[in-house]
Amino acid sequence: MPNRTLTELINKQEPGWDLVRDWIKQAKNSVQVLPKTQAHADSALLAAQVTTRSPMGAIVYETGGILVDGGWLRILGSGCPALDRDLMGWNEGKQQGFLLVADDVMGGFYALNGGAFGPESVGKIFYFAPDNLRWEATNKTYSEFLIFCFSGDLASYYKNLRWKGWEQEVKALNGNQGLMCIPFLFTTEGKNVAKNARKPVPVAELWGMNQNFQQQLDGH
Repeated sequence: MPNRTLTELINKQEPGWDLVRDWIKQAKNSVQVLPKTQAHADSALLAAQVTTRSPMGAIVYETGGILVDGGWLRILGSGCPALDRDLMGWNEGKQQGFLLVADDVMGGFYALNGGAFGPESVGKIFYFAPDNLRWEATNKTYSEFLIFCFSGDLASYYKNLRWKGWEQEVKALNGNQGLMCIPFLFTTEGKNVAKNARKPVPVAELWGMNQNFQQQLDGH
């Protein structure tokens, strides 16, 4: 099946961005829409091959990405200096069967299931938890996940991964960085995140390291 052109992918009659923008206006958490550059937006949408009628296509085409809760959560768009990763570029070389769509500063990753997590939950978001190295079902679609990011109780959801003063540490990071904790979060010694040593590292390093640890635990 041939790739669709930009003209075919851009829906001006029912733009998904109107819907996403409404969710952002109603947001209970801080939401920062990062600026796009048109050339990056065009190439990212062509690579993703999703229409701008969908929230995913809209975010890819209309934003350089979205930062939530002071940068704790990063939702991937077409990339920009503050979040220099576009949706499809970030997924190159990653495991087949899912699409990484967002991540948090602690090395947690959100993926849209394309079959890797079972056929019954295709189209649902799974969360790779850095404190147990397991993929967990959220039972949310991409749209429901966005609404959760914008207006969900993130303080409660992340209560075991936050410490007093986390806001300032996160504010100092860019969207390509996360925090590595020593001892590691998945170890018994690393469960008290407030006592851990934390240092900024590339998000790609957190992804690779945690995937390697997961494979070792699984005996692969």
